Amino acid sequence: MIVGVGIDVVDVARFVATIERVPGLRTRLFTPDERDLPPASLAARFAAKEALAKALGAPPGMRWQDATVRRVAGAQPVVEISGTVRARADELGVDRFHLSISHDAGIASAVVVAERDA
Repeated sequence: MIVGVGIDVVDVARFVATIERVPGLRTRLFTPDERDLPPASLAARFAAKEALAKALGAPPGMRWQDATVRRVAGAQPVVEISGTVRARADELGVDRFHLSISHDAGIASAVVVAERDA
């Protein structure tokens, strides 16, 4: 059963300019495993975290660092959750997430489907 769907699109150049202008954002938005990725990959992960928040109803108080997006060789990316994001997912009964991310032609995008067993 689908609990929520989220989508987000990020202009990579604008995102990179913001990260360069406000360097502390890299630490605030991304987990240590994500921070050193190339700019387009960071923009895609930001889109994924925004889409994740939307799939969970975008409640206030969720922390960016409570979600990590990981690439899995030969498979779709996965999102690992903890803390505030885990608490919200548990509140909604979410058992799993389906995540698709992409970046091309200066745009990064992500779609998240939050699902629970019926």
